[in-house]
Amino acid sequence: MLIDTTLREGAQLFGAYFNLETRKRIASSLISMGVDEIEMGWVGQDDLALFAGYARTLGGDTALSVWSPCREKDIEVAAELGLKRINIGVPVSDLHIEKRLDSDRQAILRKLAAAVRTAKDCGFEYVSVGLEDISRADGDFALSMALHAEICGASRVRLADSLGQLTPLAMEKLVRKFREKLHIDIAVHCHDDFGMATANSFTALEAGADYADCSVIGIGERSGIAATEELVARLALREGNTRYSTTVLKDACMVVGAAAKVAIPRTKAVVGTDIFACESGLHTHALSKSPELFEPYDPDSVGTVRKLAVGGKSGRAAVRNALDEYGIDCGTDSLSTLTEAVRQLSLRLERPLTRSEFIKLNDEEVYS
Repeated sequence: MLIDTTLREGAQLFGAYFNLETRKRIASSLISMGVDEIEMGWVGQDDLALFAGYARTLGGDTALSVWSPCREKDIEVAAELGLKRINIGVPVSDLHIEKRLDSDRQAILRKLAAAVRTAKDCGFEYVSVGLEDISRADGDFALSMALHAEICGASRVRLADSLGQLTPLAMEKLVRKFREKLHIDIAVHCHDDFGMATANSFTALEAGADYADCSVIGIGERSGIAATEELVARLALREGNTRYSTTVLKDACMVVGAAAKVAIPRTKAVVGTDIFACESGLHTHALSKSPELFEPYDPDSVGTVRKLAVGGKSGRAAVRNALDEYGIDCGTDSLSTLTEAVRQLSLRLERPLTRSEFIKLNDEEVYS
């Protein structure tokens, strides 16, 4: 189950500013995508009340939540939004408890209890407690915090690898440890500082976590967190989860990328423009026979198209396929000459040939 936090964690990206209309477009896309929960923002964020009112009209069964620090006054302000879920963040590593909050473990436990109690008293039906910096915390103390949250009435604990320190194996071990002791939901929040956020998140779900945080194109603090489109695609296309829709992923990523001023690489997993582009001779020939030989899923399933081109890496079979596609007749004797001409022109241009360039080159070779 996925908690999309593009509008909270993603909005914390350096230089990213989402106006109200953009936030509405993102929320609509996420609901169409089928994410299980949208973390809509943080207490005190501009226009959050207006946005929350709009989001409640969108329908569907996607839960809506808001993030709050572990402060009773902020939780009371959050209750005015009329949402049923709240995510309360609290540091669990001694480094943060002592240096950031100038506090100690016992005081944090008391603070957590007061925050959960306040949230329940304010009418929140589902209270989630985020244990921040868990990968650098004392494991036994972190577990005691989670158990304390459960006793106090929390519905979920969120294990936050705040600096992306964990590997999939370490994440699996962490989740299983908490799953053995807790009877409430478990979520993970994985940062991508070492490029493992999506892998860690999916591993957590396999290991027994109920939720994983994600954001569109993975944006967030520093290098961001797990990518929504990657988790949705994996769950829908490989795991057979019919809740999620992959056809809206590309448009959602384009909207978020433009708003956050983040360019989407052409090779970006799931939504890159060239992930189904091929000019390699062996692969092109194989794709013309049976696409599943070199494609993990149908391009249509993620709203993109297959692109086959000839160039400096193409062989005779790829050139022959291009000729057949364009309805051009070329004799066997001319094929080798044309293939070499294609390679040379492509190498000179430093790119594959366009359709018009290929047809013109064939005319020149055949009729010159």
